[in-house]
Amino acid sequence: MFTKLKKLLKISPAVNYKTLINEGAIIIDVRTKDEFIQGHNKDAINVPLNLLINNISKLKTTKPIILVCASGIRSANAKMLLKSKGFKNIYNGGSWLSLEKKIN
Repeated sequence: MFTKLKKLLKISPAVNYKTLINEGAIIIDVRTKDEFIQGHNKDAINVPLNLLINNISKLKTTKPIILVCASGIRSANAKMLLKSKGFKNIYNGGSWLSLEKKIN
């Protein structure tokens, strides 16, 4: 069942997130400000999903972007949005907690 959920959310277990981060990837947490305050990756930038479209011009297209949220659903939506705007090297890291486990 977890594999089906990963496939639905387009979370790729083959991605080496630690390497991406070491190479300068940007982590964007698309949860609300209140959720972000409760806990987040120390290197993450908080851009809530509903504000992402208004902040696209501030994002660097030259660096990989790892999107996270609480479960992977909002980050999947953010990935689709950024891809539709021409961004490449976009990764759905799933929940910020699962990303923490993958990079530590």
